[in-house]
Amino acid sequence: MTETVSAEQQVLERIERARRRKARVKEERVTLAHGAGGKASQTLIDAVFVDAFRNPELEAMEDGATLTLNGGRTVFTTDSYVVSPIFFPGGDIGDLAVNGTVNDLSVCGARPMYLSAGFVLEEGFPVADLQRVVASMAAAASRAGVTIVTGDTKVVERGKADGCYVNTAGIGVLDRDVTLGAAAVRPGDAVLVSGPIGEHGVTIMLARGELDIEADLVSDTAPLHEPIAALLDAVPGGVRVMRDATRGGVATVLNEIAQAARVGIALDEAAVPVRPMVNGACELLGIDPLYVACEGRFVAVVDGDQADAALEALRGHPLGEGAALVGHVREEPPGLVLLKTTFGGTRIVDMLVGDPLPRIC
Repeated sequence: MTETVSAEQQVLERIERARRRKARVKEERVTLAHGAGGKASQTLIDAVFVDAFRNPELEAMEDGATLTLNGGRTVFTTDSYVVSPIFFPGGDIGDLAVNGTVNDLSVCGARPMYLSAGFVLEEGFPVADLQRVVASMAAAASRAGVTIVTGDTKVVERGKADGCYVNTAGIGVLDRDVTLGAAAVRPGDAVLVSGPIGEHGVTIMLARGELDIEADLVSDTAPLHEPIAALLDAVPGGVRVMRDATRGGVATVLNEIAQAARVGIALDEAAVPVRPMVNGACELLGIDPLYVACEGRFVAVVDGDQADAALEALRGHPLGEGAALVGHVREEPPGLVLLKTTFGGTRIVDMLVGDPLPRIC
């Protein structure tokens, strides 16, 4: 007897076959989509960088590499910032560069300690603006309890850059006996977000002045080491993995986790916290808030039995007071994220395709 395969199962099988194919960059030249944090970025990273630099620490594909040095565990990370405009409501490229690297260390369970700061400046960039950026970095580092201990400066010809680019690398120490990673995620776990999503990406888009939209909205850029420490202390052993939801947003982060852990993730659209102004702007722009970058929010997957304690710990800190339980991990369909919509249906939430909001960080 021939078993009838449902149309839904056929679609899921086609997606699975496509994901199993070896990554290959089809484009002859790099596009903006390759830097958006979605499918194109993942393909570029897998096919070019991971393939060339392959090693166990890199292949973990977390926000930082966990290294054992002289018997102690250290986390090392780096990130570059090309946001446009460099000054925006709620922040600038300086505090963004510090907070972003602090957060990459923090979601790996580390206590951030030291940063480097590298600058690529364009000829003609105002010194007053550079001083403003540097002052912002100093203030952000002080707030996060980290020290900027080394750096580099390069200047390129006028027209060869866009004012100012910043790179920060960071080192943190693992004080707690935790091992975080997508591989630890299992069915029954709960998916949390630390607050309303999408504020940074929408703020940047509106700050560019290309759209006739006005909103009293500011970036959510912030250092997340304190609410993350509170979470780890409240549910020792109960946190599986954390990621800050920057490029590609919450949707892309959850797709990465689902694929790495070979589990399904079911989200409830009604439970996802989105401020009305962000939701309204996204509707006008035709963008799903789940794909919009945050710079002061993170996603955590925790033991389902400890979800209430985790939420209580997050909500006890000002940067986590809007935390919400937005979904659960299940066995099927492996590698996919599904969303129960407010209309009662269910749809697949795939990884970001294209680059709807370029240069947001």
